[in-house]
Amino acid sequence: MKTDNKKFSIIDEGFTVEGTVVGKGRLVIKGTVKGTLNGESVVIAEEGAVHAQARANEMTIGGLFDGEIEVGKALVILSTGKCSGTIKCADLVVEAGATLNASVACSSLKK
Repeated sequence: MKTDNKKFSIIDEGFTVEGTVVGKGRLVIKGTVKGTLNGESVVIAEEGAVHAQARANEMTIGGLFDGEIEVGKALVILSTGKCSGTIKCADLVVEAGATLNASVACSSLKK
């Protein structure tokens, strides 16, 4: 029997995590994270807020992010997203209406 190893986690609205969050698979944040965040595919929903030093393979920001981000692949800031701090990423997509107040360094070198 084959098992599905795709992991999916949610930090729901009204839930606050302070400290270090480490996730495999997709992590959806609808609540608040303060501290350090490491994940594969991170989505900050419109109602979510992250104040952290973050590392991820991919990240989508639809809510609020404040801190340092290092993304190995694509960082997408949706029209509802607000991002401030420092960004290092391979690709950056910013939708019309998004707020971006950050120092940004994008590298076009892909492995």
